[in-house]
Amino acid sequence: MPPQILTQVTPKLAFLLSILIIAIMGVTMIGFGWVPHLSLILAICFLLAVGLFKGLSFEDMQTQMATGVMRGIGAIYLFFFIGLLVAALMMSGAIPTVMYFGFEIISPQFYYISAFILTSVIGIALGSSLTTVATLGVAFIGMSHAFDANVAIAAGAIVSGAFFGDKMSPLSDTCTIAASVVGIDLFEHIRNMMYTTVPAWIITALLFWFLSGNTTTSDLSQVTALQGQLIDSGLVHGYAVLPFLVLIILAVLRVNAIYTIICTIIAALIVTYLHSSPDIGQLGGYFFQGYHPAENLDLGDVGGILSRGGVNSIFFTQTIVILALSLGGLLTALGILPALLLGIEDSLNTSGRAIAAAAMSALGINVLIGEQYLSLLLSGTAFRPVFERLNLHPRNLSRTLEDAGTVINPLVPWSVCGVFISQALGVPVLDYLPYAFFCYLSFLLTILFGYTGITISKTVEK
Repeated sequence: MPPQILTQVTPKLAFLLSILIIAIMGVTMIGFGWVPHLSLILAICFLLAVGLFKGLSFEDMQTQMATGVMRGIGAIYLFFFIGLLVAALMMSGAIPTVMYFGFEIISPQFYYISAFILTSVIGIALGSSLTTVATLGVAFIGMSHAFDANVAIAAGAIVSGAFFGDKMSPLSDTCTIAASVVGIDLFEHIRNMMYTTVPAWIITALLFWFLSGNTTTSDLSQVTALQGQLIDSGLVHGYAVLPFLVLIILAVLRVNAIYTIICTIIAALIVTYLHSSPDIGQLGGYFFQGYHPAENLDLGDVGGILSRGGVNSIFFTQTIVILALSLGGLLTALGILPALLLGIEDSLNTSGRAIAAAAMSALGINVLIGEQYLSLLLSGTAFRPVFERLNLHPRNLSRTLEDAGTVINPLVPWSVCGVFISQALGVPVLDYLPYAFFCYLSFLLTILFGYTGITISKTVEK
């Protein structure tokens, strides 16, 4: 049930209030360096003041905020299970094993495409673009100097692969948010994204293959060191990929996401006890605080990569989701979002225009505020009624949000991802931006498919 409109405002006033909200969040997050939570709370306080000025009761506004949260409650619940899943895949050795064998595909002669493919694989396994960049990406930048490779192209390959993984991984928070904010199953969302993601990935791979071949052959000492550290962790075993097989099979069979995750966790626990014997107390610690290798192991960079997961790790994202959905409910209740859409409603009469408008909204929030989650949550909340009115299946909207929201954030120099990546890799955003092919190809393809109607699905009339 969507939030109710408690009061009406004119499109001009709605536009002015929207500019003020964007200014509040943009200045506090970009200018003052606040975490998004504080900026969202400040924006909510501003809107509560507007509501009181218009004579609305706090109780009514609070009810509509809670209604907004309920539209994304699936994501909030699912995050708990994802935190458990990441810890289970780490302790079982599933993720470390995939990483170990992934390193085998690095080729100095085809360095850029190797970097892109490997970060794609590890990105899916980890479900975090920033973790992939901060670990594997940093190693690739180091190898770039040894291979006499162009660091800007290498950084573009790293960003492209990492955000492919972030976009397509069932462990990814952005993937979960995009699916839940429009109300569809996680794996239905991932399957539908393949229509734009696979072509974008293939074209990107071809471009990096074309650019490869200009690097010199050198030793792979850094790769060997990382593989050695993975072996030292005691988690690398051929049978450790079993949980991933369970995950893939159940996803293909279209089993509900939470049931799929529960079965995968069970498989991961069985594998864990084949090579180690954690007691119940340790398991509880891993599932809440995340898996951490034994302190007596000297694992170097790999130690940080493997220390992940747990329910505690998802609280940051969960609270952003709750606050952003509350803000969306309040924006609807005060009539701001409906008034903004009313101003362009007559022009949003085709799937192409609706998808383009949703994509530009997600892109605009990324550019103006620099926040990836908000680009998904606010755009999803705003355009969900538009897609329903046009009888467009909500999976079209969730795909658009990822194509124009998730993968665009690293291309904005002042965004959360852009700042982090440029600092981690030592490569300015504007240097790697031309080579982050996958990111803007995803955006262009979602616009193209929207206007041509390719892969655009309608809801079934009851």
